[in-house]
Amino acid sequence: MTRQANTEVLDRLHTLMHGLRRHLQEAARQDGDGLGPMEVRCLGYFLRHDGATQSDLVQHSGRDKAQIARIVKALHERGLLQSQPDPNDGRSQRVSVTPAGQALQRTMQLHRVRFEKSMTAGLSESDRATLLALLDRLQDNVGEEAH
Repeated sequence: MTRQANTEVLDRLHTLMHGLRRHLQEAARQDGDGLGPMEVRCLGYFLRHDGATQSDLVQHSGRDKAQIARIVKALHERGLLQSQPDPNDGRSQRVSVTPAGQALQRTMQLHRVRFEKSMTAGLSESDRATLLALLDRLQDNVGEEAH
Protein backbone atom coordinates (compact mmCIF):
# COMPACT_ATOMS: atom_id res chain seq x y z
CA MET A 1 0.00 0.00 0.00
CA THR A 2 1.42 3.40 -0.91
CA ARG A 3 1.79 6.30 1.49
CA GLN A 4 -1.00 8.11 -0.36
CA ALA A 5 -3.40 5.21 0.14
CA ASN A 6 -2.56 5.08 3.85
CA THR A 7 -3.79 8.64 4.38
CA GLU A 8 -6.65 8.79 1.90
CA VAL A 9 -9.37 8.97 4.59
CA LEU A 10 -7.41 11.53 6.57
CA ASP A 11 -6.79 13.63 3.47
CA ARG A 12 -10.48 13.66 2.56
CA LEU A 13 -11.53 14.53 6.10
CA HIS A 14 -8.98 17.33 6.09
CA THR A 15 -10.34 18.67 2.80
CA LEU A 16 -13.90 18.61 4.16
CA MET A 17 -12.87 20.35 7.38
CA HIS A 18 -10.92 22.96 5.42
CA GLY A 19 -14.03 23.63 3.32
CA LEU A 20 -16.15 23.96 6.45
CA ARG A 21 -13.61 26.29 8.06
CA ARG A 22 -13.48 28.44 4.91
CA HIS A 23 -17.29 28.55 4.72
CA LEU A 24 -17.62 29.56 8.38
CA GLN A 25 -14.90 32.20 8.11
CA GLU A 26 -16.74 33.74 5.17
CA ALA A 27 -20.02 33.56 7.09
CA ALA A 28 -18.38 35.25 10.08
CA ARG A 29 -17.14 38.04 7.80
CA GLN A 30 -20.60 38.49 6.26
CA ASP A 31 -22.96 37.91 9.19
CA GLY A 32 -20.79 37.36 12.25
CA ASP A 33 -20.37 41.00 13.19
CA GLY A 34 -16.64 40.68 12.60
CA LEU A 35 -16.09 37.69 14.89
CA GLY A 36 -13.21 35.36 14.21
CA PRO A 37 -13.69 31.59 13.98
CA MET A 38 -12.42 30.95 17.51
CA GLU A 39 -14.76 33.63 18.88
CA VAL A 40 -17.68 31.95 17.13
CA ARG A 41 -16.65 28.57 18.61
CA CYS A 42 -16.28 30.12 22.07
CA LEU A 43 -19.74 31.65 21.85
CA GLY A 44 -21.17 28.31 20.73
CA TYR A 45 -19.48 26.50 23.61
CA PHE A 46 -21.04 28.78 26.22
CA LEU A 47 -24.41 28.53 24.51
CA ARG A 48 -24.25 24.72 24.78
CA HIS A 49 -22.69 24.82 28.30
CA ASP A 50 -24.51 27.67 30.02
CA GLY A 51 -22.79 28.56 33.28
CA ALA A 52 -19.48 26.93 32.39
CA THR A 53 -16.24 28.64 33.34
CA GLN A 54 -13.30 29.80 31.25
CA SER A 55 -11.35 26.90 32.75
CA ASP A 56 -14.00 24.50 31.43
CA LEU A 57 -13.51 25.94 27.94
CA VAL A 58 -9.71 25.73 28.24
CA GLN A 59 -10.00 22.06 29.19
CA HIS A 60 -12.53 21.33 26.43
CA SER A 61 -10.68 23.15 23.65
CA GLY A 62 -7.10 22.42 24.60
CA ARG A 63 -6.33 26.07 23.86
CA ASP A 64 -4.01 28.29 25.84
CA LYS A 65 -5.52 29.79 29.00
CA ALA A 66 -4.42 33.32 28.04
CA GLN A 67 -5.92 32.99 24.54
CA ILE A 68 -9.28 31.92 25.99
CA ALA A 69 -9.17 34.77 28.50
CA ARG A 70 -8.62 37.31 25.68
CA ILE A 71 -11.46 35.86 23.60
CA VAL A 72 -13.88 35.77 26.52
CA LYS A 73 -12.94 39.35 27.47
CA ALA A 74 -13.54 40.54 23.89
CA LEU A 75 -16.93 38.80 23.77
CA HIS A 76 -17.85 40.41 27.10
CA GLU A 77 -16.86 43.83 25.77
CA ARG A 78 -19.05 43.31 22.70
CA GLY A 79 -22.02 42.42 24.91
CA LEU A 80 -22.19 38.81 23.69
CA LEU A 81 -21.23 37.13 26.98
CA GLN A 82 -21.95 37.90 30.62
CA SER A 83 -20.56 36.44 33.83
CA GLN A 84 -21.76 35.83 37.36
CA PRO A 85 -19.65 34.82 40.34
CA ASP A 86 -19.69 31.11 41.07
CA PRO A 87 -21.64 30.73 44.34
CA ASN A 88 -19.38 27.82 45.36
CA ASP A 89 -16.05 29.41 44.39
CA GLY A 90 -15.70 33.19 44.59
CA ARG A 91 -12.56 33.08 42.44
CA SER A 92 -14.46 31.65 39.48
CA GLN A 93 -16.99 33.21 37.10
CA ARG A 94 -19.89 31.36 35.47
CA VAL A 95 -20.29 32.49 31.85
CA SER A 96 -23.49 32.70 29.84
CA VAL A 97 -24.49 34.08 26.45
CA THR A 98 -26.49 37.31 26.27
CA PRO A 99 -29.58 37.62 24.05
CA ALA A 100 -27.43 39.47 21.48
CA GLY A 101 -24.92 36.59 21.54
CA GLN A 102 -27.72 34.06 21.16
CA ALA A 103 -29.07 35.87 18.10
CA LEU A 104 -25.63 36.01 16.51
CA GLN A 105 -25.00 32.34 17.26
CA ARG A 106 -28.35 31.39 15.66
CA THR A 107 -27.26 33.20 12.49
CA MET A 108 -23.95 31.34 12.46
CA GLN A 109 -25.74 28.03 13.07
CA LEU A 110 -27.85 28.64 9.95
CA HIS A 111 -24.61 28.81 7.96
CA ARG A 112 -23.48 25.48 9.44
CA VAL A 113 -26.82 23.88 8.54
CA ARG A 114 -26.60 25.20 4.97
CA PHE A 115 -23.07 23.85 4.59
CA GLU A 116 -24.08 20.42 5.90
CA LYS A 117 -27.05 20.30 3.51
CA SER A 118 -24.78 21.20 0.62
CA MET A 119 -22.16 18.65 1.69
CA THR A 120 -24.68 15.82 2.08
CA ALA A 121 -26.83 16.64 -0.94
CA GLY A 122 -27.80 13.50 -2.78
CA LEU A 123 -27.35 11.19 0.21
CA SER A 124 -30.34 9.08 1.12
CA GLU A 125 -31.41 8.78 4.76
CA SER A 126 -29.78 5.36 4.76
CA ASP A 127 -26.52 6.80 3.37
CA ARG A 128 -26.61 9.55 5.98
CA ALA A 129 -27.17 7.06 8.80
CA THR A 130 -24.29 4.92 7.51
CA LEU A 131 -22.03 7.98 7.29
CA LEU A 132 -22.86 9.00 10.87
CA ALA A 133 -22.24 5.46 12.12
CA LEU A 134 -18.88 5.34 10.36
CA LEU A 135 -17.89 8.75 11.73
CA ASP A 136 -18.88 7.58 15.23
CA ARG A 137 -16.68 4.53 14.79
CA LEU A 138 -13.76 6.70 13.64
CA GLN A 139 -14.23 8.93 16.67
CA ASP A 140 -14.39 5.90 18.98
CA ASN A 141 -11.16 4.58 17.42
CA VAL A 142 -9.23 7.72 18.33
CA GLY A 143 -11.04 8.33 21.63
CA GLU A 144 -9.76 11.35 23.50
CA GLU A 145 -7.35 12.20 20.68
CA ALA A 146 -10.38 13.53 18.77
CA HIS A 147 -10.97 16.20 21.39
